[in-house]
Amino acid sequence: MISADSAGLFGSAIKRMLRSRLVALAACLLLPLGAQAQLRVDISGVGATQYPIGVVEFSGDAKGESLVRVIRDDLTRSGQFQLVNTSGVSLDSGSTIEHDHWRNRGADYLAYGSVKLQGDQYQIEYRLSDTVSKDELDSAVFSGPEKDLRRIAHQVADRIYEKITGNRGVFSTRIAYVLQTGDKYELQIADADGQNPRVVLRSQHSIISPAWSPDGKRLAYVSFELGKPVIYVQELATGKREPLANFKGNNSAPSWSPDGEKLAIVLSRDAISQIYTIDKSGSGLSRVMQSPLIDTEPSFTPDGKSLVFTSDRSGNPQVYRVPAGGGEASRLTFHGSYNISPSISPDGNYLVYVTRRDGAFRIALLNLHSDAENLLTDGADDQSPSFAPNGMQILYSAVEGGRSVLAVTSVDGRVRQTLSALNGKVREPVWGPFTN
Repeated sequence: MISADSAGLFGSAIKRMLRSRLVALAACLLLPLGAQAQLRVDISGVGATQYPIGVVEFSGDAKGESLVRVIRDDLTRSGQFQLVNTSGVSLDSGSTIEHDHWRNRGADYLAYGSVKLQGDQYQIEYRLSDTVSKDELDSAVFSGPEKDLRRIAHQVADRIYEKITGNRGVFSTRIAYVLQTGDKYELQIADADGQNPRVVLRSQHSIISPAWSPDGKRLAYVSFELGKPVIYVQELATGKREPLANFKGNNSAPSWSPDGEKLAIVLSRDAISQIYTIDKSGSGLSRVMQSPLIDTEPSFTPDGKSLVFTSDRSGNPQVYRVPAGGGEASRLTFHGSYNISPSISPDGNYLVYVTRRDGAFRIALLNLHSDAENLLTDGADDQSPSFAPNGMQILYSAVEGGRSVLAVTSVDGRVRQTLSALNGKVREPVWGPFTN
């Protein structure tokens, strides 16, 4: 049995995740999906290593100016690049590069190109040069209508990032989050920089726990539209949605397996919250463990063989790991007395979670090999951490100046971005997967 103190402490953890979600219950409003206010990006800190780069205005069509602005903003947001002034310079994709000149101006790398309108399609040619080795590192040609230019700019920034740092860029990935405005809730997706938000679902009732499918084509989430928490899966391209889990009691905390064939979920059908797996079709329900205590917030490890989850079986909320097919659970977190909301890094080496220290809720990173812990944030109420698909950054929700915002920190804690909504509270963030 759970002691009164343990139940109260762990209950407060659950209540913190659900407080804003449990509201008066009525029918869900599926309203027309309209454009939303953009998120504003504020950046602080720099990476341990910064690469000096010049990104020259792309020649040709005037659209090149906005395309280059997106590329520069992407590289700046990473904290890993120092942009060299290239004002007054004009280069195109066929230009001969004076490497020594650019090296003397402080640029170890130079990105340049051209934009041409052909019919209703834009053709973008891009080049990347190393001014030290005097080699061309990369080149590519993209084409698309005007509405795709921002996406193409993110793809160019991803290529620059990968060629220089050796790590895959995440600028062209997407994020999902819940926006609350008054008593209205919206599940939204947006570009990784917070731009181009799109509403997936509008409701008069709480929406929680969005989870991306590994192919980025679907979102699982929990909706309270039926008077209790029910798990749905929705196709992003068509908007088609189906209930995945609507069992007796609460249905919550969906998490996809890496192959996209199963989800881990939490059900209270047996009177206490327990972890199950279920096929993506809604069949094949299987209980992972027989536990007399609360187990919740499951998340698959990258190899799909295990689940990390939160439990109060030690008396306080802590993070554990268990084989996905069931078995004995082992405790992972021993720093502090309150650790929840776990997720494993894409390489399987690190665990991110929310920890309570000195009355504040902060984001912590644990090295699973050395057991060394690093507190990445210093806010009063930082919640819902989610790794970028390359494992280099962590998305989370925070409270700043009494406002709920989304924030991103580098895994070393040196660089921080704040994505501030113009109106409403943003929470429950999750970073989407690579999709190409």
